[in-house]
Amino acid sequence: MRTSDLLQFTLRSIGANPMRSALTMLGIAIGILSVVLLTSLGQGVQRYVLETFSQFGTRIIAINPGRTQTGGAGALFASTRPLTIEDAQALENLPGVETVVPVVQGTGAIERNNRVRYTDILGVNHQMPEAWKFALAQGQFLPNAKGAYPQPYAVLGAKVWRELFEGREALGEFIRVGGERYRVIGVLSAKGQMLGYDLDDIVYIDANRALGLFNRPGLMEIDLTYSAAYSGDQIAAAVTEILTRRHGNEDFSLMTQDQMMSTLGRILDVLRLSVAGLGTISLVVGSIGILTIMVTAVHERRAEIGLIRALGASSRTISLIFLMESILLSLLGGIAGVLCALGLLLIAQLLIPTLPVELAPQYLLLALAIALITGLLSGIVPARKAAALHPIDALQSE
Repeated sequence: MRTSDLLQFTLRSIGANPMRSALTMLGIAIGILSVVLLTSLGQGVQRYVLETFSQFGTRIIAINPGRTQTGGAGALFASTRPLTIEDAQALENLPGVETVVPVVQGTGAIERNNRVRYTDILGVNHQMPEAWKFALAQGQFLPNAKGAYPQPYAVLGAKVWRELFEGREALGEFIRVGGERYRVIGVLSAKGQMLGYDLDDIVYIDANRALGLFNRPGLMEIDLTYSAAYSGDQIAAAVTEILTRRHGNEDFSLMTQDQMMSTLGRILDVLRLSVAGLGTISLVVGSIGILTIMVTAVHERRAEIGLIRALGASSRTISLIFLMESILLSLLGGIAGVLCALGLLLIAQLLIPTLPVELAPQYLLLALAIALITGLLSGIVPARKAAALHPIDALQSE
């Protein structure tokens, strides 16, 4: 039998039972749909996270109070000292360190005339824009207090400025931050969001004043950037040495950007494994469905098989008929799943433009290849069963 005749015969067999064929393809379609959707979301999340963290530079170390891991008898008696402004100032003298930013975070009311907005308040220092790659749209950032108690100056995020001043001039105006009077000296350019956190909906004040405003004993974090001539491990070792000497023990945690990306990579690997697991389960269910339907089809079409054999078809031809039918059912289900996934991703992008989705063509081809292989594996047993039937016994079954 020619290949074109074989393909035509197989398509007619599939079309002869449209409901059964559709239900058979459904399992594969759902499996491919889940693989394409979740893979696209996983790739999009990975790209979004990498871009989000790289926008703050590539050489950042974050220092937090408290140890993330403790062990041994000494840990039972170790005391934790808060990170202080003086700790941050001590780190500025380390070789290779370019900027050091003490960070204090809280939430409070921001008032101007009759307008009140409850938002995040971030205590930092004059080096924050350089360290975090923030740009100014108006005015200047917080000045260097140079050891003196800082003046009550505030810098607004782009969204806070729009909400309080409705786009009008803000420089020199007074606002109340947590009940205290501050003069606005700058407005930052729009930065966007980071993992759902709106970087434009923040008011920036000096870290020293923020400690008093929120009645905090110490800093939430110290961020530092370092020169490209040094490695993250070198700077981390120097930071650990000087802070341990100041605190008496290592009661703080360091996280380099490489470690951050490694941690995120492990999380994304788990996500990818979960995607693979869900897709595999769906495809296994679909392949079992194809196998069951094809075995049933062999039993129902015994007379047809006997007639084809009586007309001179070889057992190899019979095997190819059922194998091709299984492959086509799986492949058509895979195509339907890919098309449904593309449609759902398009709708999601229209409804939620910020949704991180990255559709890679290689994954679409891989999905179709998986559908093809699934159909091939599911059709081997029914094809062999059909080819093994004796023509006379098959004809007598009618």
